[in-house]
Amino acid sequence: MTTAQLDHATLVAHDRKQLHPLQHPTSHADPLVVDHAEGVWLYTADGRRVLDGMAGLWNVNIGYGNQELPEVAAAQMRQVAYTSNFAGMTTAPAAELAYRMAGMAHPTLNTTFFASGGSEANDSAFKTARYYWYRLGRKEKYKFIARRGAYHGITVAATAATGIPRYQTMFGPMAPGFSHIPAPNPYRYDGDRRPDETVGQAAARALEEAILREGPETVAGFIAEPIQGVGGVIVPPDDYFPLVRAICDKYDVLLIADEVICGFGRTGMWFGQQQWDLRPDIMAFAKGITSGYLQLGGIQVSDAIREVIDTAPVEDAWMHGYTYSGHATACAVGLKNLEIIERDIVGEIRGRGLLRGVDIVKSKETREADPAKAAAIYNACLARGLRTRNVGNALAFAPPLVINADEVDQIVDILGGVIDSLS
Repeated sequence: MTTAQLDHATLVAHDRKQLHPLQHPTSHADPLVVDHAEGVWLYTADGRRVLDGMAGLWNVNIGYGNQELPEVAAAQMRQVAYTSNFAGMTTAPAAELAYRMAGMAHPTLNTTFFASGGSEANDSAFKTARYYWYRLGRKEKYKFIARRGAYHGITVAATAATGIPRYQTMFGPMAPGFSHIPAPNPYRYDGDRRPDETVGQAAARALEEAILREGPETVAGFIAEPIQGVGGVIVPPDDYFPLVRAICDKYDVLLIADEVICGFGRTGMWFGQQQWDLRPDIMAFAKGITSGYLQLGGIQVSDAIREVIDTAPVEDAWMHGYTYSGHATACAVGLKNLEIIERDIVGEIRGRGLLRGVDIVKSKETREADPAKAAAIYNACLARGLRTRNVGNALAFAPPLVINADEVDQIVDILGGVIDSLS
């Protein structure tokens, strides 16, 4: 019997042998068993139809059921599915995707290193930043500053950079060298703010004070998502990132943009950083580069960092890489995915594109967060056929970029109906 012939109950029983990400019995007691999907819709093994308002995990940008990507993957697998991409070898898809991405995010980002996902990408960013300062004779610059509410992955180093305590509590002690500052949340800023400051100015000042507190001679980099995703879909004020870039330049701190969620059209531009014309020194990417059809991620580094890598003596080579770095099939799918986004999806998208959050509070006056109600709204939406994600007290929406106006209306109608019913 094939898995396609197994009924819902049997599949749920068999699934108990699997440990899922963020596993807890209460969160996996009645899982959606997805049988097939098309566009923005998931169809489950027990006959349900669910509008996926989260595009998988923020990443199925071109929607489900695309037939071009599997054809490209199959053709590449027949030719060469995988071979090492370590120094001394390459494949055509890896070379062509790196060439395609050169200058795509910023004119100074012309070199790409491929990994398999976002956590690997951010670990690569941290190691590369430390390598850069090591090669410049500044070995004491090893620390990183991140933001509260940030999500940068769940490998050992990425967990330390993540600014959400529940990801860290049971896995301590954290890797040394990471600290956190307030996020530039215009609705609920939790840092020190002077009477004459904007939220953007206050949050940028928090960065400068943290650098001075740690010692500028010890700080290697500052990492930030252009729009914080898991932390509640936080869009920073427009004055924030220009101030951050100036502070990083002032103290010789590398600016790392985590574009894992925001990248590849999610915010209405190729990359979220482009909303503020930001110039990162390192950019991490993953998720949307293949629309989730295969695993791929990586980093882009500035021309200055590339020069340091190129001019290193053999004994100081950039000794970093993964077995599946530059995986030929994944890179072939990435190339076709970018072509599809550019050809079929990118038009005029205003605002911050298809990355939105709804902040659920106990009172509009006090703005006190209400994560319990957010969880109740999530469950009620799912029961009515809409998949969102409750991140703390916020409901996140990041549907496939192929969503149409009628399907957006369905999201709004279901969400509105649920909120009305629970009020």
